[in-house]
Amino acid sequence: MAVTKTHPIKSTLKAAIDYICNPEKTDGKLLVSSYGCAAETADIEFAWTCRHSIDKGTNLGRHLIQAFEPGEVSPEEAHEIGMQLAKEILGGKYEFVLTTHIDKDHVHNHMIFNVVSFADHRHYHSNKRSYHEIRRASDRLCKEHGLSVVVPGQNKGKSYIEHTATQAGTSYKAKLKATIDRLISASADFEDLLRLLQQEGYEIKRGKYVSCRASDQERFTRMKTLGIDYTEEAITARIAGRSRPSRQPKQRDGRISLLIDIQNNIKAQQSAGFAHWAKLNNLKQAARTMNFLTEHGIDSYGELEGRLTSLTERRDTAHTSIKDTERRIADLSLVMKHAATYRQLRPVYDRYRQSRDKEKFLRGHESEIILFEAAARELKKLGAVPVPSAERMEKELSALTERKDSLLAEYRTARSEVQEYETIKQNVDALLSVPKEQEQQRRHELE
Repeated sequence: MAVTKTHPIKSTLKAAIDYICNPEKTDGKLLVSSYGCAAETADIEFAWTCRHSIDKGTNLGRHLIQAFEPGEVSPEEAHEIGMQLAKEILGGKYEFVLTTHIDKDHVHNHMIFNVVSFADHRHYHSNKRSYHEIRRASDRLCKEHGLSVVVPGQNKGKSYIEHTATQAGTSYKAKLKATIDRLISASADFEDLLRLLQQEGYEIKRGKYVSCRASDQERFTRMKTLGIDYTEEAITARIAGRSRPSRQPKQRDGRISLLIDIQNNIKAQQSAGFAHWAKLNNLKQAARTMNFLTEHGIDSYGELEGRLTSLTERRDTAHTSIKDTERRIADLSLVMKHAATYRQLRPVYDRYRQSRDKEKFLRGHESEIILFEAAARELKKLGAVPVPSAERMEKELSALTERKDSLLAEYRTARSEVQEYETIKQNVDALLSVPKEQEQQRRHELE
């Protein structure tokens, strides 16, 4: 299980980077990695990239922490997961420093990344959506590495205080919901329910929405805030014997969906209404399945399997090509970043080399010299010496971007078709198994 949290760095960027790179915490800096920069000069390189941003903003970087369950993962594997997460959520466009700390009971990663992209100099937008993307990516990577994952429960939407109170059995909302659930069977209508709630000690307040307050409760609780099963309309329906809104079958569109295994469906066993709906739904889906096979000229089960295999290969090939193209785009963007720095600071470095008093010159241009030398080292590592022309790299980047867009369109189409054909195949499998089950049941009855 990995837990993630992130926060902005508004000052002391260098101090934050120095902290996460502490040799005592990172096994002598063996668990320190970086991308698009060197860990030793990351603060300078972050600032250099930010200088090119139109919107300067107030943040110098962002700090992401990824903590693992004690004893569940080795430091090396945790570091690898952190690198995979960083490359996925940042898309190879932001400099970052990643370290893995082993000084606590639980292994955890620290990642500090720039708030401005070196590829297009746009700001990283941190919000609920971006955080949930980080969380989903982290959970998926943990699952791929065989680690436990935090499974979302049914408390989605609750505040931390409310969740804690519910767990402790002290939540006013939880108690009110339990009371309503208990009184519904004894109520003749909604007004009768409110009368019974008053007998239970609840104060009722009417207005646009009906609210309730327990004797020891400070504020009223609107019934509609308890969930879709507790609105006035939902409670009235439940008193009348209809099922809860949250348990009613979802309306489906015209697309083909999977047949429902009524015999093994718990909801169908508990609700005669749902079982009846499922039978009608299965008839519709069976008819749509047969129409699909006819319209697409599929005459045999083998032909259906062949088409599904072909589409799956097409989807997987497109996905692999997308990943290869994305890696090349990231590599090229990195070369372009260092090449731009190299070309821009080369005159300063040449003056430094030619100066008679190099120490004096260095005192006035230390940051520029450090950046130039770092860019030269990285270009050499990337095999980009001599430095490619900006025009050539921009042309290649444009071609790669167009190729990626084309591959994405192809991948989405193939993925959609694979999903459709998988549904068709599963429905056909279910339909073919029905006669066998009936035959087995008939034989059992004869015995």
